[in-house]
Amino acid sequence: MKHWVLAVLWAALALPALAQNPAPSYQSAQMEQRVMAIATELRCLVCQNESIAGSRASLAVDLRQQIREQVAVGKTDEEIMAYMVARYGDFVRYRPPLKATTMFLWFGPAILLAAGLAILLLHLRRRRGQPDVLPLSNADRKRAEALLHKSSESRK
Repeated sequence: MKHWVLAVLWAALALPALAQNPAPSYQSAQMEQRVMAIATELRCLVCQNESIAGSRASLAVDLRQQIREQVAVGKTDEEIMAYMVARYGDFVRYRPPLKATTMFLWFGPAILLAAGLAILLLHLRRRRGQPDVLPLSNADRKRAEALLHKSSESRK
Protein backbone atom coordinates (compact mmCIF):
# COMPACT_ATOMS: atom_id res chain seq x y z
CA MET A 1 0.00 0.00 0.00
CA LYS A 2 2.84 2.36 0.90
CA HIS A 3 4.46 1.88 -2.49
CA TRP A 4 1.27 2.80 -4.32
CA VAL A 5 0.91 6.02 -2.35
CA LEU A 6 4.52 6.95 -3.11
CA ALA A 7 4.04 6.15 -6.80
CA VAL A 8 0.94 8.35 -6.97
CA LEU A 9 2.76 11.20 -5.20
CA TRP A 10 5.73 10.96 -7.58
CA ALA A 11 3.39 10.95 -10.56
CA ALA A 12 1.59 14.03 -9.19
CA LEU A 13 4.92 15.82 -8.79
CA ALA A 14 5.78 15.05 -12.43
CA LEU A 15 2.55 16.55 -13.81
CA PRO A 16 3.87 20.16 -14.09
CA ALA A 17 6.61 18.91 -16.42
CA LEU A 18 3.94 17.62 -18.77
CA ALA A 19 2.13 20.97 -18.75
CA GLN A 20 4.60 22.67 -21.12
CA ASN A 21 3.18 23.90 -24.39
CA PRO A 22 5.30 22.50 -27.19
CA ALA A 23 4.80 23.78 -30.72
CA PRO A 24 1.90 21.98 -32.39
CA SER A 25 3.01 19.03 -34.49
CA TYR A 26 0.93 20.11 -37.51
CA GLN A 27 3.25 23.04 -38.20
CA SER A 28 5.49 22.53 -41.16
CA ALA A 29 9.26 22.74 -41.00
CA GLN A 30 9.16 25.71 -43.40
CA MET A 31 6.81 27.58 -41.11
CA GLU A 32 9.07 26.95 -38.12
CA GLN A 33 12.09 28.14 -40.11
CA ARG A 34 10.25 31.34 -40.95
CA VAL A 35 9.30 31.83 -37.29
CA MET A 36 12.93 31.38 -36.25
CA ALA A 37 14.16 33.73 -39.00
CA ILE A 38 11.85 36.46 -37.70
CA ALA A 39 12.77 35.65 -34.09
CA THR A 40 16.50 36.07 -34.80
CA GLU A 41 15.81 39.64 -35.91
CA LEU A 42 14.16 40.50 -32.59
CA ARG A 43 15.94 41.24 -29.31
CA CYS A 44 14.87 39.53 -26.11
CA LEU A 45 13.66 42.35 -23.87
CA VAL A 46 14.66 40.38 -20.76
CA CYS A 47 18.15 39.25 -21.85
CA GLN A 48 18.82 42.21 -24.22
CA ASN A 49 21.97 40.63 -25.67
CA GLU A 50 20.19 37.62 -27.08
CA SER A 51 17.61 37.15 -29.79
CA ILE A 52 14.22 35.75 -28.87
CA ALA A 53 15.10 32.76 -31.05
CA GLY A 54 17.84 31.70 -28.64
CA SER A 55 16.46 32.98 -25.36
CA ARG A 56 14.76 30.75 -22.82
CA ALA A 57 13.12 33.62 -20.95
CA SER A 58 9.36 33.24 -20.61
CA LEU A 59 8.77 36.50 -22.50
CA ALA A 60 10.84 35.19 -25.43
CA VAL A 61 8.85 31.95 -25.44
CA ASP A 62 5.61 33.98 -25.50
CA LEU A 63 6.89 36.19 -28.33
CA ARG A 64 7.90 33.17 -30.41
CA GLN A 65 4.38 31.80 -29.87
CA GLN A 66 2.88 35.12 -31.00
CA ILE A 67 5.03 34.98 -34.13
CA ARG A 68 3.86 31.40 -34.79
CA GLU A 69 0.23 32.47 -34.45
CA GLN A 70 0.70 35.41 -36.81
CA VAL A 71 2.53 33.26 -39.37
CA ALA A 72 -0.27 30.68 -39.16
CA VAL A 73 -2.83 33.42 -39.86
CA GLY A 74 -0.86 34.39 -42.97
CA LYS A 75 0.72 37.70 -41.99
CA THR A 76 3.86 38.78 -43.81
CA ASP A 77 7.23 39.19 -42.11
CA GLU A 78 6.91 42.98 -42.39
CA GLU A 79 3.48 42.94 -40.74
CA ILE A 80 4.78 40.80 -37.89
CA MET A 81 7.81 43.06 -37.43
CA ALA A 82 5.56 46.16 -37.48
CA TYR A 83 3.34 44.57 -34.82
CA MET A 84 6.34 43.87 -32.57
CA VAL A 85 7.75 47.38 -33.05
CA ALA A 86 4.35 48.95 -32.36
CA ARG A 87 4.06 46.95 -29.18
CA TYR A 88 7.67 47.10 -27.85
CA GLY A 89 9.32 49.98 -29.69
CA ASP A 90 12.29 50.07 -32.07
CA PHE A 91 14.60 48.68 -29.38
CA VAL A 92 13.09 45.22 -29.95
CA ARG A 93 14.80 45.10 -33.37
CA TYR A 94 18.47 44.20 -33.58
CA ARG A 95 18.81 46.55 -36.53
CA PRO A 96 16.41 49.42 -35.88
CA PRO A 97 15.71 51.75 -38.81
CA LEU A 98 17.70 54.98 -38.99
CA LYS A 99 15.31 57.75 -38.01
CA ALA A 100 15.17 60.64 -35.55
CA THR A 101 13.97 58.51 -32.64
CA THR A 102 16.69 55.88 -33.10
CA MET A 103 19.68 58.17 -33.69
CA PHE A 104 21.02 57.49 -30.20
CA LEU A 105 20.78 53.72 -30.75
CA TRP A 106 22.88 54.07 -33.90
CA PHE A 107 25.36 56.78 -32.93
CA GLY A 108 25.26 56.76 -29.12
CA PRO A 109 28.15 54.33 -28.60
CA ALA A 110 30.41 56.25 -31.01
CA ILE A 111 29.52 59.57 -29.37
CA LEU A 112 30.23 58.19 -25.89
CA LEU A 113 33.57 56.77 -27.07
CA ALA A 114 34.58 60.09 -28.68
CA ALA A 115 33.57 62.00 -25.54
CA GLY A 116 35.59 59.64 -23.34
CA LEU A 117 38.67 60.01 -25.55
CA ALA A 118 38.31 63.81 -25.56
CA ILE A 119 38.11 63.91 -21.76
CA LEU A 120 41.15 61.64 -21.50
CA LEU A 121 43.18 63.79 -23.91
CA LEU A 122 42.23 67.00 -22.08
CA HIS A 123 43.21 65.46 -18.77
CA LEU A 124 46.56 64.27 -20.12
CA ARG A 125 47.27 67.65 -21.73
CA ARG A 126 46.56 69.52 -18.47
CA ARG A 127 48.67 67.06 -16.55
CA ARG A 128 51.63 67.45 -18.95
CA GLY A 129 51.64 71.24 -18.43
CA GLN A 130 51.92 70.94 -14.65
CA PRO A 131 55.27 70.28 -12.98
CA ASP A 132 55.58 66.94 -11.19
CA VAL A 133 57.14 68.52 -8.07
CA LEU A 134 56.02 71.86 -6.74
CA PRO A 135 58.81 74.17 -5.47
CA LEU A 136 59.03 74.66 -1.71
CA SER A 137 58.55 78.03 -0.14
CA ASN A 138 61.26 79.34 2.21
CA ALA A 139 59.06 78.59 5.23
CA ASP A 140 58.48 74.99 4.08
CA ARG A 141 62.20 74.55 3.40
CA LYS A 142 63.15 75.76 6.91
CA ARG A 143 60.56 73.49 8.49
CA ALA A 144 61.88 70.47 6.50
CA GLU A 145 65.49 71.25 7.51
CA ALA A 146 64.41 71.50 11.15
CA LEU A 147 62.65 68.15 10.96
CA LEU A 148 65.66 66.52 9.30
CA HIS A 149 68.04 68.04 11.86
CA LYS A 150 65.79 66.88 14.70
CA SER A 151 65.60 63.30 13.37
CA SER A 152 69.37 63.08 12.84
CA GLU A 153 69.97 64.15 16.47
CA SER A 154 67.54 61.57 17.81
CA ARG A 155 69.49 58.78 16.05
CA LYS A 156 72.76 59.68 17.79
